[in-house]
Amino acid sequence: MGKKEKEIIQLERETVIPILKSHLILTLTGLIEDSSDRAEFVKFCKKVEYIIRAWYHLQFEELMQLYSFFDPETGAQKLEQQNFSPEDIDILEQNFLTYLFQVMDKSNFKMATDEEINVASGKYLLNLPIIVDDSKLDKELLRRYFAKHSSIKPPIYADKYIIFRRGIGIDHMTGYFVTEKVDILITRLWALLLNLTRLEKLWRKRSSGQQKKDVKKNDVINSKADQDYVTVERIRLENMDISISNLLSKTTIQEPVFERLIVVYRRASTKTEKGRGIYVRQFQKIPMADMEIVLPEKKNPGLTPVDWVQFLVSAIVGLVAVISSIQVHKADTRIIFVVLSSVIGYCAKIYLSYQQSLATYQTLITQLVYDKQLDSGRGTLLHLCDNVIQQEVKEVIISFFTLMQEGKATRTDLDKRCEQLIANKFGESCNFEVDDAVEKLEKLGIVAEDTHGECSCVALKRANDIIGATTEELVLAR
Repeated sequence: MGKKEKEIIQLERETVIPILKSHLILTLTGLIEDSSDRAEFVKFCKKVEYIIRAWYHLQFEELMQLYSFFDPETGAQKLEQQNFSPEDIDILEQNFLTYLFQVMDKSNFKMATDEEINVASGKYLLNLPIIVDDSKLDKELLRRYFAKHSSIKPPIYADKYIIFRRGIGIDHMTGYFVTEKVDILITRLWALLLNLTRLEKLWRKRSSGQQKKDVKKNDVINSKADQDYVTVERIRLENMDISISNLLSKTTIQEPVFERLIVVYRRASTKTEKGRGIYVRQFQKIPMADMEIVLPEKKNPGLTPVDWVQFLVSAIVGLVAVISSIQVHKADTRIIFVVLSSVIGYCAKIYLSYQQSLATYQTLITQLVYDKQLDSGRGTLLHLCDNVIQQEVKEVIISFFTLMQEGKATRTDLDKRCEQLIANKFGESCNFEVDDAVEKLEKLGIVAEDTHGECSCVALKRANDIIGATTEELVLAR
């Protein structure tokens, strides 16, 4: 089955290092020739992790303590016990959001922008429009946060909820997709009928707004700089050549997925009680085109006003076409039969598509609860804290190893060398955060930057001596 055109999506390169820490250490250790240096390097890696954990311990403790007041399950009781004033609670919740955004940044989660949401829109498994019930969501919490942090440019939806994303993957699905193919064939047949009956212009006027939006989206995507973005291909049935001959053949479709999504929101207060709970939910492997499935407080899907308009317009167009056929072709029953069959088929297509999409939606909701949702609340925060430590440790280890093996380098050269090491030895790609890594190495006292902007490291054994014995090592030594 051929493709009409390629649909390419460009997204900002990820800064997360997609390598297990244990695999990273084992591989880099194997690249060191001297056996004594290998032992020292393993010791160095352990010391780095112990130190970084200690650096973040107090910050993470503060984050978890603050969240205990806003846990949707138990937070209200704790706030009542503390007898805080409303003003004090407002300050505490803003402090929590500040820590949360810092941890998100350190664990390489990015806030999904309006442009990314627009790029992600489309159809994959879910064909029903998802609408959020705004009346059930609080609009003050996040609005106050962004008003206080004016340097952050929030997306349009940010007054109700925030979506953080990390990691890009690919999902493939192979099947016959007979119903979907028939749906597309009916749609194309309907377009042909409109063209033949010269009513295409009338139909275009009704849908011109959406078409303009799609064109604008494609123009924005194609204007990106390749060096700052990764490209992934979206393969959809709508972009394929479908005919009766390949209707019953297997087809593979492809959709980029967000490896991790975290949604933060608060439910709206009731008339009798002001809600203070903050929901933090984490999901995995969500197809971009189905990203709306993770949104909070979704309305039950149904036939949209557009669907009802399609029914009415179809009936009117069918009536006009029949009258035209009677006048032009002198009541040729074959022409009338073809026109009426097309109209009835198109109306049936709308209804059957809705029924199938509703069944798919219910399946996706069930899957979201049992398979796609990783954790929520405290569990998500603990996972984030561990992510921060793992990423920071890997950055420090990779940058020190590169300086140790290849010698002095400017930050720009070190950044390129680290990315090349990750690509050559692990087959992975990322936008390495060299500035963050160098700052931590300088804080440890094992890397220095001279007046020419070149970074150099001390010898490996000397680095271990400078770091010294950590608390964990002293405990384990007893």
